Amino acid sequence: MKYLSSQLSIFLRERGVKRNLGMFFRFLGVLIFMVTLYSVLFHYIMEYEGRSYSWITGLYWTLTVMTTLGFGDITFTSDLGKLFSVLVLMTGVLCLLVMLPFAFIQYVYAPWLEAQKKRTVPRSIPSGVKGHIIVVGVSPVALDLAGDLARYGFYCVLLTGDAQGALDLLDQGYHVVVGDYDDGAVYQRLNLGEAAMLTAMDNDVRNTNIIFSAREVDAKVPIVARAEKTESIDILYLAGASRVFQFRTLLGEALARRVHVDRSRCSVLTEFGPLLLAEASAKGSFLAGKTIRDSELRRTTGVNIVGLWERGRFLLPQADTLISEETVLVMAGTASQIANFDMRMRRDAENEAETASDGPVLVLGGGRVGLAAARSLRGRGLNVVIVDRREVPAGEGVGFVKGDAADLAVLESAGIRAAPSVIITTHDDDTNIYLTIYCRRLRPDMQIISRATLDRNVGILHSAGADLVLSLVSMMSDAIVNMLSPGRVFMLSEGLNLFRVGVGQKLLGKSLASSNIRRDTGCSVVAVRGKGGQMLINPDPQREFQAGDNLYLIGDSGAESAFYERYGHEGCADQKNGEGWSLRQALADGTDWVAREFSGAAESSGKDAGISSAQSDMPERQEQQ
Repeated sequence: MKYLSSQLSIFLRERGVKRNLGMFFRFLGVLIFMVTLYSVLFHYIMEYEGRSYSWITGLYWTLTVMTTLGFGDITFTSDLGKLFSVLVLMTGVLCLLVMLPFAFIQYVYAPWLEAQKKRTVPRSIPSGVKGHIIVVGVSPVALDLAGDLARYGFYCVLLTGDAQGALDLLDQGYHVVVGDYDDGAVYQRLNLGEAAMLTAMDNDVRNTNIIFSAREVDAKVPIVARAEKTESIDILYLAGASRVFQFRTLLGEALARRVHVDRSRCSVLTEFGPLLLAEASAKGSFLAGKTIRDSELRRTTGVNIVGLWERGRFLLPQADTLISEETVLVMAGTASQIANFDMRMRRDAENEAETASDGPVLVLGGGRVGLAAARSLRGRGLNVVIVDRREVPAGEGVGFVKGDAADLAVLESAGIRAAPSVIITTHDDDTNIYLTIYCRRLRPDMQIISRATLDRNVGILHSAGADLVLSLVSMMSDAIVNMLSPGRVFMLSEGLNLFRVGVGQKLLGKSLASSNIRRDTGCSVVAVRGKGGQMLINPDPQREFQAGDNLYLIGDSGAESAFYERYGHEGCADQKNGEGWSLRQALADGTDWVAREFSGAAESSGKDAGISSAQSDMPERQEQQ
C-alpha cells in the first residue's frame, strides 16, 4: 500500500496529469449518462410492449447489449424495441469497445508508464565522482562537445530540464542528469565543488543565469562560457565566468589562417614550443610532379612532410607518394627549418613574374565568422571583399559587395575570376554546399575553404569541392580540451587533429620504428617531448620511448580513436614544470594556454585570437569576486 500510494503521488505530480485525468473522467461521465439513459428508455419500451422489469434488469440488459455479449433471456418483440437494441449495440461497440480502451491508454496508462520511466532518469551523480565536466544543455553543440570530451577520456555530464529528452540521451550512451539550470540544489547534486569544469554554451542571457546560479554553490570551480555578442563578455565575467570565448571569432580567424595566397611561402598553422606545423601549396612549384623521396625536403631543409591534402582528402605520406599540382603539404619542423623551406620556395619562384594573385580573397557571408575572417586577412595585408545580401560593417580597408553570392554578376563584380581563395562562412550547410559547388565550377583552380555546422555535412562539403572544412563545434571542443589539458590538441581540419599524448606502459621502452604506431593506428608521430622539456622534432625512429615522454601525433578522428583504443589514456596526465597541472590554479594565475594554442604561430606575438582583451585583467576580476 505504501508503494502504491507513493506511485500515485509521483504520478499526480507530473505535468499534464490533471488535464489528462480530467479528459478521461469526462469521457466516463458521458458513458455513464448514456448507460443511464438507455436503462430508462428500456423500461418505457418494455411498458409499450406490455412487460415490466426491475431497474437492475434494465441496467443488466443495457450493459449486455453494449458489450455485445448477446440477447439471451431478454429481447424486444416490436420494431421499435429492435431499432432501440441496434442503437444501443452500435453505441456500445463505439464507446465501450473502441473509445474506452484508447482513452484509458492515452490518458491514464501511457502517462503512468511515462512517469515511471522518468523516475529512472538520474537526478544526481554518484557521490564518488570527481574531476568531471558539467555541460549545461543538450543542444547539438553540447552533445558534440560531450562526445569529443569522452573521446579524450573525460567524464562528461549533461544537465537538462527535459526528462523525456534525457531518456533518449541515456539510450544513446550519454551521462545525463535532469534538473533546472537555475537551481542551486541541482548543482549541489552534480557535486559542483569537485568538478573539473562547468561549461555554459547557451545564449548570452541564459549563460549569465547559469554562471550566477553555479557561483552561489561554488566560488572556485572553473566556468567556461561562450559569448555571442562582444558587449556580453563583461557581463559574463561579472556573473562569475572564469573564461569567456567568442568562438565565432576564433573560427573566422582559423579559416583565414588557412588561406594560401603566396605559393612561395608556407602558412604556419600552430606551434607547440619549438614545433611548428605549417602548410604549403605545391601548385606551380618545383615539388609538383615529384615523389616525396625525390623532393629531398628533409635533407635540404630539415622539414618533415607529415601529411598531404588532395582536394579535401588527407593522406599519410609514403616515400613514393606523388605530389601533384593540387597537393597541399602539411609539414612539421622548427622555425629555422620552416624558414629554410620558404627560402627554397622563393628561389624557385624567382623566375616568375609574380608569386601571388592580384585578385582579392572573397568572403561569402558577412556574419560574425565572416567579419572575423575578413579582418584577420586584412591584418595580413591581403585584399579582402565580403559578399552579403545585407549591409555589414566591413571595416576599414575591407571591400564589400551587396548581393546574392549565388548570382554570377555579383561574384564577378567581387572579383571571383581573379580571386586566389574564397571562404564560405554562412551558418547554413545547404547554402555552403551550394556555393562550394558553384565556386568550384566557376574556378576549378581556386582554393575553397568552407564552414560546416553539422558533422554529417563535412564529407559532402569535401565532395562538393571544398579544400578545407572547419566547424564551430570542433573549435569549441578543442578549446575546452586544451583548457583541461593544455596543448593537448589542435584541429587542422574537420576530423583531423594534431594531438598530444603521454607514453604509457604499452609504449614504454619501444622505439618509434618498432611500435608500428602508423601501421596500427593510422597516426603519424611528428615530435617527442622528453621529461625535461626537450622537444625532438621529427625524432629518430630508433629512439626508445621513455617514462615522462609526450608524443605529438597527427591523424584523423578514426586514427585518433584507434590510438586511444589500442594504447588507452594512461600517461596523458598533464605536467607543468614536472608537477601536476591544476586548471583552477592556472585560471587564478591568469594563464591562458588555449588562446596561445589557437592564436596560431603567425599571431603568437599579438593579442589572443577570439578572446576578449578584458581577460588581461582576469586576476583583478577574480580578486574582486
